[in-house]
Amino acid sequence: MTLAVPLDCDLSPRDFHARLSRRARGIGARRRGRHRGRRALVLAALAVPAIAAAQDWSGFATGQVPVGAPTTTRHVATASAAVASWTLFDLARAGADEPRLDAGAHWDNEVPAGPAARALRAGGTALDQMRALTCLTQAVYYEAASEPDAGQRAVAQVVLNRGAHPAYPKTVCGVVYRGAERPTGCQFTFTCDGALARMPNRLAWLRAENVARAALAGFVYAPVGLATHYHTFAVHPYWADTLNFIGQIGAHRFYRFGGPAGASGLFNPAVYRGGEPVAAPPPRGAPSGLAAPDPVAIERAYAQGLRSALANAPAGVPSRAAAPDYAPDLAARGGDALYTARALPGGATGSGAVRPEYANAGQWIARPGS
Repeated sequence: MTLAVPLDCDLSPRDFHARLSRRARGIGARRRGRHRGRRALVLAALAVPAIAAAQDWSGFATGQVPVGAPTTTRHVATASAAVASWTLFDLARAGADEPRLDAGAHWDNEVPAGPAARALRAGGTALDQMRALTCLTQAVYYEAASEPDAGQRAVAQVVLNRGAHPAYPKTVCGVVYRGAERPTGCQFTFTCDGALARMPNRLAWLRAENVARAALAGFVYAPVGLATHYHTFAVHPYWADTLNFIGQIGAHRFYRFGGPAGASGLFNPAVYRGGEPVAAPPPRGAPSGLAAPDPVAIERAYAQGLRSALANAPAGVPSRAAAPDYAPDLAARGGDALYTARALPGGATGSGAVRPEYANAGQWIARPGS
């Protein structure tokens, strides 16, 4: 029997399909039957070499480099094959002596969350505990009701971190409602934008209350560290480029103070002694005596305070902040000395090779952390 299409035909399968699927309108069933037979023969003829070719790949598994494989790439016809050939090439030539990045190295914009906060447990009278639970539940509900558990715990931790920081009130309700007596300037938007007028969803409220209850019982959400600020993806507040970005959880981005203002020793949950105010915003225009703090101003104030303290320190006390924490490999090679100019011509020698205004090139303008 002679095949309708020879096996050595150089037409692609698409061409076969195009030729065999074209038929004039109005052709009878008998003619269509002959086409079905030809299609079957063509498919059988094409399948034979494909099945036979599979035997050439026996014993070869993905990710293995065949013994004696060449270390040069070959021209391939498809993108996937090109990626595979380059992968084999890289695996074949990679050796144990290839240089590796230092394990302690990190990118400059990677700011670790830092140490986790210490546990804060609600104290005081039963009324204080009830008010603290109400205020923290309100913050979790109105700020993160649609967030996953991690997002709600992070918001609760920020409130407690502020309560432990000396720049903020020492009560949960005081932290939540600070600045709420003003049309603008409240610390948490829901306290001054009318959100409290909406009746909360019961199930969502109970969920937020469970998160707040655990936080006031001593639960610490470590991933946000000592974060004191956050904002949603929809806004970009002025302080976002100044504070240290920790990371994003759910729909919020979290930040902590940099420099002395963010030192872990400043966060002391033991200062909480109860005395919670009413769990509601104060009347508009009421004198509270507590202005809403500017986070950038807080950072600058603590940095200035540290500089003044070091400048007035007695003899024997270091007069400047410590050098940055370098990776172990850089520390072994000299650490801070690698980036400090010590022998600029004309600087210390006064030879005049360098103009006086450039004599301190390479020196720190302001020590990190100062």
